[in-house]
Amino acid sequence: MEMTPYQLANNTPLTLSPNFILPEDKRPNLSEIINHEVPRELCQKVLAVVTEFFQLPPEERAQYLTKDHSKQVKVFNYYQKYEGIGKVTMWSETFSHPWHPTENFTHLLPTNPPQYREVFAEYARAIGVLFDRLLSLISRGLGLDKDCLKRRIGEKPGLHTIANYYPACPDPELTMGLPDHNDLGSIAVLLQVEGVTGLQVIKDGKWLTVDPVPDAFVINLADQTQVLSNGKFKSIGHRAVTKKLLPRLSLGMLYTPSEDAVIGPIEDLINEEHFPKYRNYIFKEYMEEFYWQEGKRRRVPIYGYY
Repeated sequence: MEMTPYQLANNTPLTLSPNFILPEDKRPNLSEIINHEVPRELCQKVLAVVTEFFQLPPEERAQYLTKDHSKQVKVFNYYQKYEGIGKVTMWSETFSHPWHPTENFTHLLPTNPPQYREVFAEYARAIGVLFDRLLSLISRGLGLDKDCLKRRIGEKPGLHTIANYYPACPDPELTMGLPDHNDLGSIAVLLQVEGVTGLQVIKDGKWLTVDPVPDAFVINLADQTQVLSNGKFKSIGHRAVTKKLLPRLSLGMLYTPSEDAVIGPIEDLINEEHFPKYRNYIFKEYMEEFYWQEGKRRRVPIYGYY
């Protein structure tokens, strides 16, 4: 069956031109929770409405195109720089915007698809409850009081949605959906379409595929949780590969610290046997350092002692 190339919002057709092909040594060789109390119907509705957004004409999605990372609502394409080759664009398109469980944010969202705002507001309320549960469970898992992690992350956390659309690719061995990276924030809750794999995590130097499980979320603990837990929880490197026959959609809900939050090992986790592995820093400093490095993501947090 002949495949119609997906048209990016920047009016670039997705074809395996040199702009999308990775160096040979970087090409791909092709944790989830259930009982989360987020209704299955709601998960299906939000995936459907986000898919509809990516199926809008390129010129309509193009109104959100920007290279300014400070913009709240934006469409963009990830890329990776390789020595001797330059910039390689990833085989995906990303739509990012804020979310909030209680405050009104829907005026920032698209009016097309028509139901986007209503569905996303309902989903944000449910995910907000889930994040409260997760933060409490992680705190108690560290032997701390249930509100400890939420307090340390701050009163005004950054709440962002990252929707990644991966069109079918004629040769998945030549390109990548998303490059190898670690998440910068605290926690990410990822919802994947069922029946299409693509997410991979690194373990013992090997890339392992995370198959979508029906009615389950993937929970990713990010850089700041690693630092706050003094390394007890690890920020895991992950990437996304593409598929030849089917497109794939993933929807990440991100929870990051307040800009003025002081991030460092929680004091109750430090004693004579467990010395601090990281120094304290203001989260805004971490992000400034990240963007100063032109987006080069590291597996070890920037402010580690080692």
